[in-house]
Amino acid sequence: MKKIEKSELVWRNKYNDEGILMDFQRPGPYPFQIVESINVPKIVKKTTNLTLFDFWEGNEGNTFEEGWKNKLIWGDNKLVMSSLLEKVSGKIDLIYIDPPFATGADFKFKIKVGEEKNVVAKEHSILEEKAYRDTWGSGLDSYLKYMFERLVIMKDLLAETGSIYIHLDWHVGHYIKLIMDELFGIDNFRNEIIWAYPAASAQTKKFFVRSFDTILFYTKSENYTFNDDQEIYMEYSDRVKKNLQTDEKGTFYYRGGSHNGKKLARKVYITKTGVFPRDFWNDIPYVRWNTRQYQAFATQKPEALIKRIILASTNKEDIVADFFCGSGTTIATAEKLNRRWIGCDLSRYAIHLGRKRLLEIEKSSDLYNKKKIYSKKANPFEILNLGKYERQYWQITTFNNKDEKQILFEYLAFMLKLYQAEPIIGFNYIHGKRGNAFIYIGSVDSPITIQEVLNAINECKTLNQKELHVLGWEWEMGLNYAIQEISKKEGIKLKLRIIPNDVLDQKAVEKGDIKFFELSYFKIKLLVENNKLNVNLQDFVIPHTDLIPEGIKEKIEKWTDWVDYWAIDFSFQVNTFNNLWTSYRTIKDRSLRLKAEYEYKKPGNYKVFIKVIDIFGVDTSQIYDVKIE
Repeated sequence: MKKIEKSELVWRNKYNDEGILMDFQRPGPYPFQIVESINVPKIVKKTTNLTLFDFWEGNEGNTFEEGWKNKLIWGDNKLVMSSLLEKVSGKIDLIYIDPPFATGADFKFKIKVGEEKNVVAKEHSILEEKAYRDTWGSGLDSYLKYMFERLVIMKDLLAETGSIYIHLDWHVGHYIKLIMDELFGIDNFRNEIIWAYPAASAQTKKFFVRSFDTILFYTKSENYTFNDDQEIYMEYSDRVKKNLQTDEKGTFYYRGGSHNGKKLARKVYITKTGVFPRDFWNDIPYVRWNTRQYQAFATQKPEALIKRIILASTNKEDIVADFFCGSGTTIATAEKLNRRWIGCDLSRYAIHLGRKRLLEIEKSSDLYNKKKIYSKKANPFEILNLGKYERQYWQITTFNNKDEKQILFEYLAFMLKLYQAEPIIGFNYIHGKRGNAFIYIGSVDSPITIQEVLNAINECKTLNQKELHVLGWEWEMGLNYAIQEISKKEGIKLKLRIIPNDVLDQKAVEKGDIKFFELSYFKIKLLVENNKLNVNLQDFVIPHTDLIPEGIKEKIEKWTDWVDYWAIDFSFQVNTFNNLWTSYRTIKDRSLRLKAEYEYKKPGNYKVFIKVIDIFGVDTSQIYDVKIE
């Protein structure tokens, strides 16, 4: 037996049979696709190929003035952080995370439908369930493994002067404390902060009411940033405030005491309004529904809490990161405090919620004066993901140790089985059959093109087949509208179905949880008058709603109820969607503008990129050609 040389927390499969610490994969680095740029000045790039995405090169400056753009990233945070190592290793000044507690509420929030503020509960997506299963599938052992791997990468990302705060509760706080002692060192443990808040209601009389969370504060080294900032101070007690007085030397209060039975009192002069924070924070309430920051997110934390942490442990334009960013509180607070930020979440809807929160930030409360509105637009930021590279990683690890031809064969067979179809051979573009329908499956690493679908339609015609289902991860812009007209003329019933990212989860596959939703589409009316373009959103269609929960469908009264957000790039000419106009619903304002107007400064031919996002956070996009005389 290996000699025990230190005390540490051990779980199953932490060490192998020889007593060696099990290594884990750090996938990548993979390039990030820039899905959308917001509040970024339009820069004309000369390009011969019109593609959907540009790639983040990581060569921007270290300040906003030098060109830094904040990052909101959709994806598995392990893959995301591993890919960030290449560009920002040792550069992040503060990491705050609020990881799952095993409560089951970590991925739940409410969504509103239409103008009437109809509320429905947003259930876990398969990917979110995957995260929950990965985290808790084997009980505490899998959670500890999950957190250990991610904390190792976070330490690599953290600057030498950086700090990390981990927000926990009674479920797992004591376990994470031991892991942090192992990874960061006991000497770099600074505080166990208690955030005490009033319990909404006591649900039990069998134990004392739980009404606080724990925040573990560690630094990477002895040389770390920590600021004595007036804005982090806690208020004086009511007794002190009541007894504040002023004389020629300043403001003071009497501090009492006794000596040898005699009462003593001395003047205590104050230089700051409040007391430096202890490690017991009971002055910050949880987020209430009637506040501007409320996002109807079950685990949402208050901006005041994050403000104290950011001001204490960073300086202006330092980088703040949150790899479980949820409702977007960390990135919104960092934005208001003029810090650079990186946010990441597995939930597509959480990313969409964060985007809207940042777009709406000028209408939110100011952090320095709650009675005032912040009134500033967000600094430039980008929506990123790993796109096809995350799928390629899945394909390689799922169908490993095989040549390319065998990998393709097994990939097609795998997809056909999920779609409950049978493989057929001898054709160029037809891969399988389900009932009377032929099946074509797109590749992992490229969008399905109109030409691909045309080829499959022609092969169907040759075989006198009347129905075709096309399964794809991504789609050429404008494909749905264009190809549907062609398929009708050719007498082919065409269904375009999305391969969901949920297939990347083996356990979801085993459970049979995979659902192939049909590609949505929308109708637009464009009207050019001189140098002005008028855009009218006229319809949004989810072709088959049989897979959508009844509780949501019954709330839908008209087509606009499906739409949560739409945005336009009026001169799409590079590889990134640049959001130049947008309309979206918020918790407080449920209205949605259906018409947009844009004035061009120069005549010419333009491509108009329109993106519509539904109430589930899923986007549908089309490109239109416009000529301005």
